[in-house]
Amino acid sequence: MSKLWSKGYELDALMEEFTVGVDYILDKRLIPSDILGSLAHAVMLKDVELLEAPQLESLRKGLLTVLDENEKGDFTIQRSDEDGHTAIENRLVHLVGDAGKRIHLGRSRNDQILTVTRIWMRQYLLNLVSAASSLVSDLLDFAETHKNVPMPGRTHMQPAMPSSVGLWAGGFAEQLLDDVKGAAALYPYFDQCPLGSGAGYGTPLPLDRELSAELLGFSRVQVNVTYSGLSRGKFESRLLDALDQIAITLSKLAQDLILFSMPEFGWFTLPQELCTGSSIMPQKRNPDGLELMRARSASIGAWAVQVKSIIRSLPSGYNRDYQDTKGPMMQAADTALAMIGVHSLTIRKLTVNNETLIEAFDPGIFATDAAIALVAQGMTFRDAYREVGTHPERFAGRDPRSAISDRTSTGTAGNLRLDLAIAELKAITAENDAREKKVNGALDKLAGRPVRII
Repeated sequence: MSKLWSKGYELDALMEEFTVGVDYILDKRLIPSDILGSLAHAVMLKDVELLEAPQLESLRKGLLTVLDENEKGDFTIQRSDEDGHTAIENRLVHLVGDAGKRIHLGRSRNDQILTVTRIWMRQYLLNLVSAASSLVSDLLDFAETHKNVPMPGRTHMQPAMPSSVGLWAGGFAEQLLDDVKGAAALYPYFDQCPLGSGAGYGTPLPLDRELSAELLGFSRVQVNVTYSGLSRGKFESRLLDALDQIAITLSKLAQDLILFSMPEFGWFTLPQELCTGSSIMPQKRNPDGLELMRARSASIGAWAVQVKSIIRSLPSGYNRDYQDTKGPMMQAADTALAMIGVHSLTIRKLTVNNETLIEAFDPGIFATDAAIALVAQGMTFRDAYREVGTHPERFAGRDPRSAISDRTSTGTAGNLRLDLAIAELKAITAENDAREKKVNGALDKLAGRPVRII
């Protein structure tokens, strides 16, 4: 079986191992996208009369056979193939003969991998927005359920002012909602088709790039063929930056859950089925999942930096360095979805210890409220500040529940306005669903049956 660039000589074995790396393993995940891209390319070639109808039919049958083999686990990519594109083409030639050798007409491995990765990233983004939106919904539900449960607010890790569990959860929900909006805003970048750009300079063939884009469910062509090549790694880095923002939020949420579920706090109780144990201390229930959330958030940030560092100083045109952006992108993508899943599970099963939270209110936490009450009686704020600061014992004994009802301005504990976030979330979800419906409709029509991209 030959490599796509084969010219009659064998590559040194060490050089092959070094240059291929783990690309042939990663490409296993891209087989469905690769086959869809090839189907669209073949249909387009027939439409512009560069393929005959029987050749297209042979290619279609062969590609769908490879798709079936892959779904059954019977299709493999060897290191000697270098990548999935070569493995598919070699298998295609084996299945349909010379017609298989025509599939690469008007296409470079460069725009092939750009298209394949773009299809995968587009679907991943749709999945990400859906999963992260579900977690936002979980947090909003949690905030609504516990909106009247008092909770000491803290600054500098010290007691600060009255808060509520609803305010705490709603804060993370709205921050994550903004992260989701940031991710969803990337969709127009990923919704442009690079197929037909070749090695970054196009080809002297009458390719119908608009047809290729339409067949693959893209809204438009990525117009400038050189820009198509330049976008490799750049689009991956955009996705990684969005994942990094989500991961930062999830890491901070994890840290709060670890802290507030400590025996010294006891505000929350983590479900035992989400905690691991110690090999020596029988009593331990360790929040290992939440601890790893912090570490893996850092890993996502590192992968984002890695990809940007790879592409930062590259000249225009294809360079093999781009190959090493695929692994970090996929690792970060998998990690982010796993983090979202663990947090959804945790929030749904988390126990709130109401009485312990109320008992945690020491008299000093009402100091600011007391100073504001004195101002309402005619004292200047600075005098009231000193009065409360020097005589805190005079202002003790307040019910924490009343502190919630006293706060009525928008976004405070007594007026969370969760309805605003819910409305935004519904709009994002509806838009994401519409995008997915359009993409799936196009790809299902192209393949003649549903195809699972990820």
